[in-house]
Amino acid sequence: MSGNLLSKFIISCIVLIWTLFSIFPIKDTPFATYLQTRKTAKPLEFEDILKKAEDRVAAHQAPSLFVALTDIGKEEKIDYSTFFPKINLSDVKNLDQRNEILLRHLLQSSQGKIKLGLDLKGGVAFTLKVDDSALSDKESFQRSQQLVKAIDIIDQRVNSLGVAEPVIRARGNDAIEVQLPGLNTEENPDVLNSLKKPAKLTFHKVHRTLTPDTVSKGKEPIGYMPMTVENQDPRTGKIHETHLYIKRIPEMGGNMIKNAYAVQGQYGGYEIVLNMTDKGAQRFGEITKAIADESESPPYAGLPGNDPAKYGHLAIVLDGKLNSAPRVMSAITDGHARISGQFSQREALELASVLNNPLEVELKLEEMYEVGPTLADDARNASIKASILGAGLVILFMIIYYQAPGIIAVISVLFNILIILGVMASIRSTLTLPGIAALVLTVGMAVDSNILIFERIREELKLGKNLHNALSAGFDRAFATIFDANITTLLTAVILIWLGTGPIKGFGVTLSIGIVATLFCTIIVSRLLLDFAVKYNIIHKMFAFSLFKETRFDFMKYGKIAFIASWLVVLAGIIGIIVNYKHIYSIDFVGGDEVSLSFAQKIPSQDIYKIASDNNLGEVVPTYQTLLAAKEDNREILKIQTEQGRSDAVVKALSEAFPQAKLDVIGVTSIGGSVSKSIKTDALLAIAVAILGILVYVGFRFELGYGIGAVISTVHDVLMSIGIFVLIGGQFSAPMVAAILMIIGYSINDTIVVFDRIREELALNPTLKLRDIINLAINRTLSRTILTSATTFLAAFALYIFGASIIRDFSLVFMIGIIVGTFSSIFVAAPVFFWWHKGDRKHVESKEFKPKYEWDAGSSKAE
Repeated sequence: MSGNLLSKFIISCIVLIWTLFSIFPIKDTPFATYLQTRKTAKPLEFEDILKKAEDRVAAHQAPSLFVALTDIGKEEKIDYSTFFPKINLSDVKNLDQRNEILLRHLLQSSQGKIKLGLDLKGGVAFTLKVDDSALSDKESFQRSQQLVKAIDIIDQRVNSLGVAEPVIRARGNDAIEVQLPGLNTEENPDVLNSLKKPAKLTFHKVHRTLTPDTVSKGKEPIGYMPMTVENQDPRTGKIHETHLYIKRIPEMGGNMIKNAYAVQGQYGGYEIVLNMTDKGAQRFGEITKAIADESESPPYAGLPGNDPAKYGHLAIVLDGKLNSAPRVMSAITDGHARISGQFSQREALELASVLNNPLEVELKLEEMYEVGPTLADDARNASIKASILGAGLVILFMIIYYQAPGIIAVISVLFNILIILGVMASIRSTLTLPGIAALVLTVGMAVDSNILIFERIREELKLGKNLHNALSAGFDRAFATIFDANITTLLTAVILIWLGTGPIKGFGVTLSIGIVATLFCTIIVSRLLLDFAVKYNIIHKMFAFSLFKETRFDFMKYGKIAFIASWLVVLAGIIGIIVNYKHIYSIDFVGGDEVSLSFAQKIPSQDIYKIASDNNLGEVVPTYQTLLAAKEDNREILKIQTEQGRSDAVVKALSEAFPQAKLDVIGVTSIGGSVSKSIKTDALLAIAVAILGILVYVGFRFELGYGIGAVISTVHDVLMSIGIFVLIGGQFSAPMVAAILMIIGYSINDTIVVFDRIREELALNPTLKLRDIINLAINRTLSRTILTSATTFLAAFALYIFGASIIRDFSLVFMIGIIVGTFSSIFVAAPVFFWWHKGDRKHVESKEFKPKYEWDAGSSKAE
């Protein structure tokens, strides 16, 4: 094996091993079973402890095995690290902290790497109510704004990358409902803590000479309050308390903190580093300088260094608790401070996240429950089967049409999917049913690079080149197109990450992962396998047949008519959106009612959907929830989200259809949309900036006329896809946002392929007119355009026919986008480019940027 092949093989193996390590195990292992397999010392003693913990859970003395083991460890001072000596925690001296870190690590390791969403697995949910006293003096508008801001902050705390897929929305006018996928309160009893903390941070001076231990009652210093700080002995791990008097009025607040992050401390624990704003750094410098100057002034200047009063202290108070009171030796002007304490890594990370997103109001827990999957079993199973069928159809087509190279393309695409799943698992992304559908459509889109390469190889073979040279030339000629198409889409993804929030940011993250994975699999994996197969005569012949003969259609002849007709459809769609504006948004966007019901007999979710559909009751979202207070009795309640004002009609229809269920209304409340106003605003801003970015990048890499054509084509595709979807009665839910963003990516990719070929043909055919060049380029990319559109459409069509309702809508929007995107790359982008240059190729050539590409080191030469 040559050096170039060997290097690609080694890189591919390393990536594959990392990917498999990141993905597996896929499913959760019962915690007790996992502990049994991991213990390596004192097995009999540990089994006795485990049995005692299991007995506590069975007797309802502890909600879970994790909690029971934690409690037993504290009560009996058991060091669990002695049973798991391979996990080195010798640097953590405190016993309770060491046990907590160990058990948390083992619990997390027992869980599957791929976290499933609320629609597939359910999760934990709770209702947080805003403290009435915090809103008592606020007007109605101010109360509403406080609630909206709290929702945005909680979203930032739990969904900083936008891939966690939570549901966060207003409930009534003074509460927030939070649903977190893939969790349960049994194994995560403190899941709520980091969400409802206000994170009020203040800095206070400490009394130099007086402490609560030395002052008698009635002689406390005026203006100070007693507080206690816990300190850990770094040698023994023991906790001891220090009592101090803290000045009541703070010197500085947390509003002067720019950001916070967790770092490992000097003695193995974790601390939080605080970076100040410019104003905060100045103020912090003034405070610490005043304390340090006081130390050098009478009566403290003459004191020995070991005297407690020699140096002043600055207390750091978080949510009313004294976290630390470090000694101030000199002025601190670099704008940094630290919060030290007995923090585990998880606690430090959570605290840093909370400090970065402080709440202005206190939230109190009103209700906590666990939720079942929002999709019915049959709908979920049907959609997963549809996903498998969609991917299978693409794979089957590639193998039948391209044969041996098609098998290599399939291997490359499957490698691509593994990389995407591996990275998503490593960043704790949540996989929902629309996410699975998006992966299936990614399969359809990921074969595009391979189709592009194969069709270029086919062209080289028609010129009479041998297989080896055709392979090399095909890759080299396709690289410019693949590079520009993927980098343009990557630019869009980066802008979505930069400006988007929540699911918009999450889509940008996922799209970026997919683009990088596609480039890697095309450049490294596909090239490796094809080079190896050709070099060692595994493949002797490529492409036994072709569905396409060389075409000479005059597309530009119909450019003006097609352009005008398509924009008339866009106009009709816009009118449809305006006319139906109040009815095109689902509960995800506008909210609605939520009715809580008790029942004697459970009604299958699919039957609830059917009754609502048969009676024209609009959108409904049923979920079964278990209140934790009632969990021992296995009592569930049914919550149904309905459109505003339709909850009574839904309950009546269900009661008539299922009298044996004995439905009884517990309560009805209004709920806000899970897609907040800020998410929608950020989405529009991100898309607008992304389109501007496309104009700038394509204008720079190609020429301004290409950029204008790409932007108008992209805007056309988005507007037409949305318009057609609305005209046929579609309603927009949260997953539809991802479908529209996918259309943008698909549209850009399709347009760049055509434009890159126009640029190439301009160089190869110096005597042809611009009109003829455009026709030639479109005809020569036509086979690739049709094949890519067909494979992607095939996957989307399978999802539409066999998937659940939410998947059908998602797939329908994308199928519309595929057709529209294919049309626009020929009849919108190309004509706009032609008209921009007034049909004169010299106008193009005088301003065109002609980049030079190299496939990769040594790839242009025979191996």
